[in-house]
Amino acid sequence: MALPLPQQERLARLRLARTDSIGPVTFHELLAHFGSAAEAIEALPQLTAQSRRRAPVDIVHADQAMAEFDAAGKIGARVLVFGDPDYPQMLRAVDPAPPVISCLGQAGLLIRPAIAIVGSRNASAAGARLAAMIAEELGRADYVIVSGFARGIDTAAHTGSLPSGTIGVFAGGLDVVYPPENMPLYGKVKTEGVLVSEMPPGTRPIAKLFPRRNRLISGLSLAVVVVEAAMRSGSLITARFALEQGREVLAVPGSPLDPRAKGSNSLIKQGAPLVESAEDVLAALGPSLRHHHLREPEACAFPKPERPELDEDARRKVVAALSPTPTHIDEIIRHSQLPASMVRGVLLELDLSGRLNREPGGYVSLTS
Repeated sequence: MALPLPQQERLARLRLARTDSIGPVTFHELLAHFGSAAEAIEALPQLTAQSRRRAPVDIVHADQAMAEFDAAGKIGARVLVFGDPDYPQMLRAVDPAPPVISCLGQAGLLIRPAIAIVGSRNASAAGARLAAMIAEELGRADYVIVSGFARGIDTAAHTGSLPSGTIGVFAGGLDVVYPPENMPLYGKVKTEGVLVSEMPPGTRPIAKLFPRRNRLISGLSLAVVVVEAAMRSGSLITARFALEQGREVLAVPGSPLDPRAKGSNSLIKQGAPLVESAEDVLAALGPSLRHHHLREPEACAFPKPERPELDEDARRKVVAALSPTPTHIDEIIRHSQLPASMVRGVLLELDLSGRLNREPGGYVSLTS
């Protein structure tokens, strides 16, 4: 098991994670390049100057990060940064892993095998009843149920799995209950289950945060079961994230006349296993999935890397190897014939200057 992170490093990682211009991919690249968040913060002023960024990176102050730790503590929540020993192992395997999450309730549920059940907010009575039944039966098979705490299918899934263990994923802060009518469910889940969010306390659940929530739902789960989903729905976004993360996607069929079933029926047409009961889920996943291999937890800090000095010739070669078309970083290294550490250093400069797009799977491209 990984050793605990020093408190100063935990604070530094939270500061990096909350800095607007540093996304999850850049966060992990900075850790890998500098060996720790503390050293990355110390080096960022010089790095951004070399990147010719118009304005320096406005790193979140230590007092602001401490205030977030304190605010989480006041509502009974814990802040987990990437590298903490109890950071969920399933999320460690996501690329890129969320730099920070907060959890409220029975955090031990986050280490148990989990299956997500998601679907329409405007669920039919039959769809909600089936979601609750599948959740309850999967709970009896010792799976924790993950969902997004929304109206409809999510609420039914949480309700059905309360006795066995449920994980509610929030788009906003853990102290902002949405929808408001789920306040009674909120009280039950934070006592009997666990609530999870990437956002600090007090954050309102605005539209752009829901895809991040959906990515957490799939990331925490071995598989995602879709019950009633329209063609343009958050549930299909969750299914897409699940496929990108190497998770299984399954779907409950519905009437062709019901718009709420168009998305789930489409998933089945594309090869998703058809689900009518928990037995179908367990049969599709197989006995080996419970022991799904995930990489070992990260150490408390990355090994101290060698960072060669970057010169204009190296910068020119890396930029010449890039284009608006996404290219894998390994291909950039081969094409430029430069050490990997040097290429990654140049890419970091380009990233911080706003001239680089990072794509899933290690692909990069120049901004238009």
